[in-house]
Amino acid sequence: MLSWKRSRKVLLCVSGGIAAYKIPDLVSRLRKLDCEVEIILTKTAETLVSPLALSTLSKRRAWLQDDFFANSKGFEIPHIRLSEWADVLVVAPCSANTAFGLANGRTASIVEAAFLAATAPVVVFPAMNVHMFENPATRQNLKTLAVRGVRVVDPEFGALACGYEGKGRLPETSLILEEIFLALSPKRDLTGKHVLVTAGPTWEYIDPVRFISNPSSGKMGLAMARTAWYRGADVRLILGPTSLDASLHGIEVQNVVSAVEMRDRVMANLDWADFIVKAAAVGDYRADKVSGHKLKREGKETLSLDLVQNPDIAAEVGAAKSPGQFLIGFAAETNDIIENARSKMERKGLDMILANDVSSSEGGFACDNNTVRLISKTGEAVFSGGKEEVADAVWGYLAEHR
Repeated sequence: MLSWKRSRKVLLCVSGGIAAYKIPDLVSRLRKLDCEVEIILTKTAETLVSPLALSTLSKRRAWLQDDFFANSKGFEIPHIRLSEWADVLVVAPCSANTAFGLANGRTASIVEAAFLAATAPVVVFPAMNVHMFENPATRQNLKTLAVRGVRVVDPEFGALACGYEGKGRLPETSLILEEIFLALSPKRDLTGKHVLVTAGPTWEYIDPVRFISNPSSGKMGLAMARTAWYRGADVRLILGPTSLDASLHGIEVQNVVSAVEMRDRVMANLDWADFIVKAAAVGDYRADKVSGHKLKREGKETLSLDLVQNPDIAAEVGAAKSPGQFLIGFAAETNDIIENARSKMERKGLDMILANDVSSSEGGFACDNNTVRLISKTGEAVFSGGKEEVADAVWGYLAEHR
């Protein structure tokens, strides 16, 4: 995990909505990242989620409406002190009433006052009845906040506590965390850039139930996509079949199965991209003919397959890319790592290549860690660590040396 995600100061403002029941899980997850979490609740929120439970999880007192200017603690002016302390201010859930207050500079509640005093990034998660969310007044209030630089994250579609179904659910904790990470990201050097990433394996079917593939999990490609998003890029991910349970919030995912499908999706998106990251482990060959029924082994001691080459996607992109587009490839090797990587870079018109030894336990398929040798036209570097750390280091290298 990237070091800047840990040990951060989060001011969590909870307003009145039934979705407040999800907040203890968020607090718990933040504490597991060694984050300090201060919590402020509106008067209504106090009735929907236990301040004692939140205090127990955060290891700090929960600040209530009665603390706004209380005789005992009012001299601390908590809404000012906490806003100055925070690295990020999060409003979750944000009710329609609180959205109105934030958009119009109201300071009737301790949450509204803390928001008005905030200088750190602010992320707002509206959650309410679908008709309340769609009401023009609510939409205008949220638009006003967004125009002023507040990150407003749309609620999810689903069953609501009020009995309706529609857009109004507070997102799951994993998505909220990703938005908090985005707000905390120290680098925004890819803002305005379009990044196209391929990841995962391809499946080349022999018959309806069998295929040729490889052990790629897609972890490295997903790390390249996620860290680019943290740095402000618009990201599209062309993803082969993978069982990886990964948060893809904020990233447009286009799922494919075969190398031919991946090639078609890459070429369809090529003109859009500023950076093309070819991290997928694409099969080099496919069956010349795919059987329409399951092949049986009865009476056969051997089975012969005629294989034909798949499209060389990296080489095609290298030949077709426009001036200014930057093509990054990967070389998963088992021997002569550097020599093979340099050769691949030249043959396929790559601007940069990341070579790793897949026979190593520190860089093999499905590992959480990786060690890569970066080779570009401007120099070389070696990066080791978790795949997300390695991916972020690659983007950092590009920012300095491209």
